[in-house]
This record gives sequence, C-alpha cells and structure tokens, in this order.
Amino acid sequence: MSQKSDIEIARAAAKKPIFEIGAKLGIAAQDLIPYGHDKAKVSQAVTQGVKDRQDGKLILVTAVSPTPAGEGKTTTTVGLGDGLNRIGKQAMICIREASLGPNFGMKGGAAGGGHAQVVPMDDMNLHFTGDFHAITSAHSLLSAMIDNHIYWGNVLEIDTRRVVWRRVVDMNDRALRQITASLGGVSNGFPRETGFDITVASEVMAILCLARDLSDLEERLGNIIVAYRRDKTPIFARDIKAQGAMTVLLKDAMQPNLVQTLEHNPAFVHGGPFANIAHGCNSVIATKTALKLADYVVTEAGFGADLGAEKFMNIKCRKAGLSPSAVVVVATVRALKMNGGVAKDDLEQENLAALQVGCANLGRHIENVQSFGVPVVVAINHFVADTDAEVELVQSYAQGHGVAAVVSRHWAEGGAGAEDLAHAVVAAADAESDQFAPLYPNEMPLHEKIETVAKRIYRADEVQMDATIRNQLKEWEAAGYGELPVCMAKTQYSFSTDPSQRGAPTGHSVPVREVRLSAGAGFVVAICGEIMTMPGLPRVPAAETIGLNDKGDIEGLF
Repeated sequence: MSQKSDIEIARAAAKKPIFEIGAKLGIAAQDLIPYGHDKAKVSQAVTQGVKDRQDGKLILVTAVSPTPAGEGKTTTTVGLGDGLNRIGKQAMICIREASLGPNFGMKGGAAGGGHAQVVPMDDMNLHFTGDFHAITSAHSLLSAMIDNHIYWGNVLEIDTRRVVWRRVVDMNDRALRQITASLGGVSNGFPRETGFDITVASEVMAILCLARDLSDLEERLGNIIVAYRRDKTPIFARDIKAQGAMTVLLKDAMQPNLVQTLEHNPAFVHGGPFANIAHGCNSVIATKTALKLADYVVTEAGFGADLGAEKFMNIKCRKAGLSPSAVVVVATVRALKMNGGVAKDDLEQENLAALQVGCANLGRHIENVQSFGVPVVVAINHFVADTDAEVELVQSYAQGHGVAAVVSRHWAEGGAGAEDLAHAVVAAADAESDQFAPLYPNEMPLHEKIETVAKRIYRADEVQMDATIRNQLKEWEAAGYGELPVCMAKTQYSFSTDPSQRGAPTGHSVPVREVRLSAGAGFVVAICGEIMTMPGLPRVPAAETIGLNDKGDIEGLF
C-alpha cells in the first residue's frame, strides 16, 4: 500500500493527452476545446449530436451519513468506474467540480483519493477551467444590474426591502453573511441590507446544472425572481434584461469538462451545487451526454443518501427524465463505528458493539434508497485497520436488508481493488425492474412535499412551519409554482437537524426556518435548522498548510 499523499500520487501519474481520452469515447479532436494537455471542454456539437443514441446504464454512488472519519464517496465513484473498465465494460465517470471554499477550509478536494483519483487533481481542486468564476460573474452581473436599475429611477418599482437576490463568492467567509450595501452617499445608491452566499449555493449554479442547452439556460436565467414590489408581485431577471448577458458569460461554462482517471478512463467533471444547501449533483448535460457515450455511467450525489440521493432522485432525475439502474451506498467500518458513538481517536480499535449500533445508519439509508424502487449494493470502502470480524458484521447486516455488501480496496489498489464491486453493480444494474419513481408526485402541495421528505427520509415525527412560511408556500402555489420539487437544506451529519445526533435518530422534529423560491432552477428550498448558505472557515483552515514547494509544485491539497 502506498504511503504517498493524494497529491503526490496524482503528480506522479503518467497522464495521456486529452485527445486520446476523447478518442476512447469516439469524440473527434476538433470537437474538444483543450485547456492545456490534460483537460478539455466538450463542444456543443457533441452534446447535441449524440441525443438520438441509446442510453447506457446510470449508476448512482451515495453514502452513509458523513463523519470526520471519512467515507470516500468520490474515491469509490472513481474506483468503481476504473473497476468496470477493468472487467471489460465501457464505463465513464461523472462527478462535480470542487469549490474553493471547502478546499481551503476543512473538507478538502473532490477528485477522489489514493489510487482512485481523477487527474489533474490540483487543477480540478483550484481554478480548473474557470466554470465557477463564470458562474460567480454571471451572478454578480445580475446583482449589479438590480442595484443599477434602482439607482437610475427604479422604473420597475422594486421594493428595496424585498430584494431577494444576494451576492456570491466562491470562498468560505462568515463576515459576508449579512452586510449593508450602497453606503457612502447619493452617488453610491440607496443603502440596503443584503449578504453573500457561497457560489455553489447560487441559483445560477443550480440552473447551469439542470439546463438542457443554451436556450434552456437563458430561459431559466430569465425566470429568476430577484425582488418584489410593494404589492408583493415578483420581478424577474428578464425584467432587468439580464438573462442575455448572463448567458454569454456562461456560454463556455455550459460545456462539460473532460479529464481522466489515474487509469486513463474518461471522466466528466462539471458543475457543483452543494448537497446540503442545493441539489448536490453534477450537470444534467454532462450526465446525459455520458449516457450516450458509454454503456455504464457512474455518478455521485453529495453527502449522505438522505441529502444527495434524495435530491438526485426527486430533483435531477425528475427534471431530466433520468432513471438510475442501481445505487451504491458507500460505508466504512470507521464511519459506522463513529455513528455508533466511538470517538475519532478510538476508531483504530475493534469495537463490534458500537459497529452494530452504527449499522442502523446504514440500514436506514438502504431502506430509503430502496423506497425509490432502485436496486442497492453496499460498498465497504476498506481501511487497513478494519478487522475481519468488523467487515463480516457489516456484510451480515446488509444481507439482513436484502443487499450485498462488497469490500472494495480501490484506494490502495485502484480499479483492480474494485473488480468485485464492479461485478456486483453490473449484476444489480442488469437485473433492473424499471420500478424507479420519485418519492412524491408533482401535484402534491408544497408543504406536504416537505413533510414527506422529513417523515419518510429523515423519519421525523413532525415538521415545524409557522403560519408565515405556510402562507408563503400557498402564495407560490397560487402563482403557478406548486408542482415544483422541494430542495431540503439541512445539516449533512444527521438524519435530524441536530448534527450531534448520529446513527438513526427517531422522535425528532424538523424546523423549517425559511423557504426560498428558485423559480429559474425549478425548485423550492426549505432551510431547516441552523444550516448556513455561506460557510465559515474552521479554527485551523487547510489554507494554512497549502503552498508551493521549492520546485514550484503545490503542497497541502488533499
């Protein structure tokens, strides 16, 4: 087993020219827009030209509730993709781009790990091809045009107390959560209260990841609600006449990014909405294009299955007409022991009793995914300290839920360590019964959709919504938004809204603090508990140990 860091392994990789990776998918060189030698954007000619081809099988990788012990969902996604190719399947990977904020905070990168990585790892975790900067710029343009409209006479009669379009930056910065803008006198406009969210929480990010093509993108951007008048009628981005220029800024960002795994298998890395404050999936255009180019497409959804997988099924699949053939739930012995009450410093020691308790978290995720009518495989992401008895306990527990739990050693061995998992996933995907269905119908009232997710996925006893929130939902229904799905914004660390309640808590309630209408993206966000749309940095941020060495190479990324 290699003791090298992730970035050392990635830097030592012998990458192939990106045109060779494109050729594996049948993409001609002229249809790739290269960004250096090892990454490229796929032209619109490809994404539009493959539409009539038959779809491959879509495999979703999700996980148990995340812990500081780590679960390795992206690592498993990459390892499974490599494993599928090793057993003779034409497979590719679709994952999200990394946000700079978590990179410099505590979460780290989003390119996998060990010998199951997508490369170039350092580029992917930093500026990559500039997609997030384009999204930030498009969002900021709309912000500037709103305040500019107010400054030059406010013909639309915007109520400056009801401007709902906040600003964004791709960094964790708690100081910007609530600010006052336009201070400094008459020449700077009319002072008002506003704030910043992180770029991955922007509705522009969600729109880019759900749009079918550029015309759909422009229409959705125009549908963004930016403010309200005194009579509470909405004002849209199209009223500000911003959607055309925003689309221009996003033209290149709409094209999927092609890169490769350490084993030279193709991967799309495109888009990146957060999973606890947005819908947590890579772009529809990348996923749908991949399904036309490969027989098996392995994608992931952020955080645990209660967030990422639920939104993948209820939002992305519903909007894009996708139907997953199988779902992989990633678990580690370490994470399950932590869900069973073991402290992080004690995870190296065998503890079957705590593991048995923690398995309840895995069991609930399995049941939740099965409720969508999709076959499930558990991937036990192997760590060197796992004992045979602990692994056997998890396998036995999963079998009690009617699913196979397969040990995968992709972190240490790459695709060779994921061959058993690949065989199990192919068996599940090929035996699909076409029973997939979202959790709730479009016509269900919005408050009932929120309650359905809270009670059936989180297993809450009740949802707390005051009259103001319920009335707001009714107003949106009356305005024609009642058929939208809901996007639940809550902590990723627990089924409840209390991050300290690990395992499989029951008897809890879900307080809905605020609801936001994302009319362009096409969903209603329910903000539950203390979730923040602008994270802060930890006491000791990762940024303190990131820098350049004497050779000019980046150190400290993970």
